[in-house]
Order: sequence, then C-alpha cells, then structure tokens
Amino acid sequence: MRKLLLFLLLCVTAAVSAQSVPMDGLAHVAIRVKDVPASRAFYEKIGFLEAFTIDNKGVLDRSFIKINDDQFIELYPQTEKQPQIGFLHLCFYGSDLESLHKQYEREDLKPHDLKKAGAGNLLFTMEGPEKQNIEYTQYMPGSLHSNDHGKHLGSPVGPKLISVSLAMKDVPAARAYYSEKLHFPITKTGSFAIPGTSGETVVIEDDQIGARMRVAFQVKSLREAAADLTKRGVPFTRAKNALSTTDPDGNIVEFREHGS
Repeated sequence: MRKLLLFLLLCVTAAVSAQSVPMDGLAHVAIRVKDVPASRAFYEKIGFLEAFTIDNKGVLDRSFIKINDDQFIELYPQTEKQPQIGFLHLCFYGSDLESLHKQYEREDLKPHDLKKAGAGNLLFTMEGPEKQNIEYTQYMPGSLHSNDHGKHLGSPVGPKLISVSLAMKDVPAARAYYSEKLHFPITKTGSFAIPGTSGETVVIEDDQIGARMRVAFQVKSLREAAADLTKRGVPFTRAKNALSTTDPDGNIVEFREHGS
C-alpha cells in the first residue's frame, strides 16, 4: 500500500511539473525602430495610441504604444550603439510571477532575478532559444501601466494581440524548448498556446522574416477590417484567413478572425 501511494505521488508530481503556472497572455512585443515618430504615426493610424514614455537622462528610451489595458508595443529608438532595427523581445504577463519564477528555478531554466522594473511592475527575464530574450511581468498597482487603465484607448482595427511569431534558425530545437521546457501546449495549427485561458499563441517559424516582427491582431470580420483599413488609408494585402500590412521598418502586422 505504501509503495502504491508513493507511486501515485510520483505520478502526480510528474504531471504537475509538466505543466506551467498559468499566465494571463501576451503583455508586449518590443522592437527597435529607425524613426519613433514615424512608427508612432503608423500605429496611431491603425488605432493604437502612445500611452506613455520612459526617458533616460532626458533622452527617449522607449515609447509604449497601447493596444488595450493589458497589451502594448514598445518602440525603442535606433542609436549609434544599437543600430539593429527589428524584433527585440516578447513579454508574457501573469498574476503570480513569483510562483512561475520558482518553477523555472526548480526546472533549471536559469531565470534572472525577479525585480521591480522601471515602469513599476514585477519583472524577470530569461534567455530563450538562440539567445532571444524572454520577459515575464506582473502588473502592479501604481505602475505606469496600471495608472493608465481606461486611458489612451484608441479605435483599433484589431483590439487584441493574439499571436506573435518568433524567427529561429533551428526551428525544431526552438519548438522543443517551448514545448518541453516552458510547457506550452501545441495547438492544432502547430502554434504554441500560452498556458492559461487567454487563447493567445506563439508561432515558431524559420528565419526568412529575419529580424522583423510578425504579430497578429484579432478582428471580428476580415471584411469589416478590410473596409476599415481602406478608410484609414492603410495599404494591405489579402492572404488566406488574414489581412497583412507593414510598419515603416517592414515589421509585419496581420489581422485575423478568432481561431483562424
């Protein structure tokens, strides 16, 4: 009987360890851009407003473009020391960051220390596949994000970020990392579902898009979204189950119906 109980305990422990602490979804995507005002104007054209900025010694460090109260695009300016434009990192958010951090420590994923970030939220980072930086945050009362709730809500074509693509040289290794290390379930389309109930996904693709960002926003109707983009004067192309446009630096912005 004692052996049976021990066996069952080991089975339960293994099952729990194969699951991630739930997250709330995609918090932000960060990109470096050639011209912050031009990029800001593009995202404003598709309905996203700048919520706030962070400066470093009087110089713009980043601009926070608001998708909704929980999701943002962070624009970092190109500098002489940091000339490479394009995708920088992806950030997830949750309501129990300490538990997630402890889980990653137990599983030897080597997360960096949990700390309070410049915007006032809890944050930790971790090196992902091919040295891509992965961020995790928990929105805290009094932070720049929390203080902006209900403000700077524009009229977006697509009001929710539902998918982010990560370009990798070694796709199988990156897929194994997200599946086996981070415990992201694989969806029927081959993307990775963020643990929890958000329905948001991460797509691992080959590096044909290079350093560019590829994101997808949810719309109720592609037909209505196409009419909206046309009215706003935003050029786009039609693909299977999606509309696609690009920002001034060639980053790919897609609009998709839920589940497509």
